[in-house]
Amino acid sequence: MSHLSLIVIALGLSMDAFAVSITSGIAIKRMHLGHAIIIGLFFGSFQALMPLLGWISGISFASWIKAFDHWIACTILVFLGLKMILESRHLEQKQLLSNPMEIPILFMMALATSIDALAVGVTLSFLEISILAPIIVIGSVTFLLSFCGTYIGNCCGSFLENKIEIAGGVMLIGIGFKILIQHLFFS
Repeated sequence: MSHLSLIVIALGLSMDAFAVSITSGIAIKRMHLGHAIIIGLFFGSFQALMPLLGWISGISFASWIKAFDHWIACTILVFLGLKMILESRHLEQKQLLSNPMEIPILFMMALATSIDALAVGVTLSFLEISILAPIIVIGSVTFLLSFCGTYIGNCCGSFLENKIEIAGGVMLIGIGFKILIQHLFFS
């Protein structure tokens, strides 16, 4: 997998966390650096852990589905991308459950925004690549975007949220089709 593809996947996966961090920034009345760091660490850690868990489980059955793994990878990424795009239409209806800095709330938000990364981890296992670089890049990109998103939300409001979700969805769909085309025409 190319470095560019990895970065695009990381950006696509981190859009959920970015949008939620913007919402968290809106909800935090007296914002300081510690808030952004904690939110970034929660989202980045979960986004790094989930692909690892998906990759581990995918490795165990990858040899059985080798002949059609590219179709599965494409389907998963396209599904996740479409899901993100459709969810962007309902993003403004979502509201935070209380204080976004409470540990249970942070845990639930980080878990909810990283479920897609679990499926991507399974997809990466089909590509037979090392998982170390993807989890470092995905976790780092998510940390950085979540950190920045908290500040953006605190100062700019919620008008960006659904556009970010759409962009992330389009990126995942594009990577899905790239994987399929590479396997069908260049393998």
